[in-house]
Amino acid sequence: MSTESITINGESRVLEPSATLLDLVRSLGLEPERVAIELNRAIVKREQWPETRPAAGAQIEIVQFVGGG
Repeated sequence: MSTESITINGESRVLEPSATLLDLVRSLGLEPERVAIELNRAIVKREQWPETRPAAGAQIEIVQFVGGG
């Protein structure tokens, strides 16, 4: 099975070609409701994560929201 190299928050990672953004968020142990994703400098809506597959060389930024008071 082949893999693809992508960059997440400046760090190179290997991803299965069939993996979606939702798969990626879950594999990183993040709560989907608490993060935002930018793919190649464009915000991706949460509804699109299950069908969005990053291509090799993709640049992904993931921002996690932290509550506090």
